[in-house]
Amino acid sequence: MRILLVLSFILVSASSWSQDSEAMEVQKTIEKFFDGFHVQDSVQIKQTVSDSIIIQTIAMDNMDNPMVKSKDLNEFLKLIVAIPKSTKFEEAITNYSIQIDGPMANAWTDYKFYFDGKFHHCGVNSFQLIRDLEKGWQIIYIIDTRRKTNCK
Repeated sequence: MRILLVLSFILVSASSWSQDSEAMEVQKTIEKFFDGFHVQDSVQIKQTVSDSIIIQTIAMDNMDNPMVKSKDLNEFLKLIVAIPKSTKFEEAITNYSIQIDGPMANAWTDYKFYFDGKFHHCGVNSFQLIRDLEKGWQIIYIIDTRRKTNCK
């Protein structure tokens, strides 16, 4: 009976460690994405995303109704690279909530965005990732919200 309990404990511990390890790999992929974003390195950003990535944001129209705006990867990269080097911007992730099921992961990240050192807006990013056997975790979908109030 003791042996069975010890084996059960070892299996649960190993499974938990494996899940934590996978979650850290997902987080590292997102961190690498933002590292590239902050230094305007399109090559580094491309290393973290799928060629068919979907990039969307939820914005509000003039009547305060939510609407979805989409950008393709090349358009997104052109916008990032075109920001003047004298402009400082940072998307500071304040927490990660990561869920994984086999080759699929979801990361929910609260963030605060700073423009030239001043708070600009906050929101949430939702990342969908897939584990590619050769490339590791790749971002296949990003959607975010943006607001100026009710920031944690």
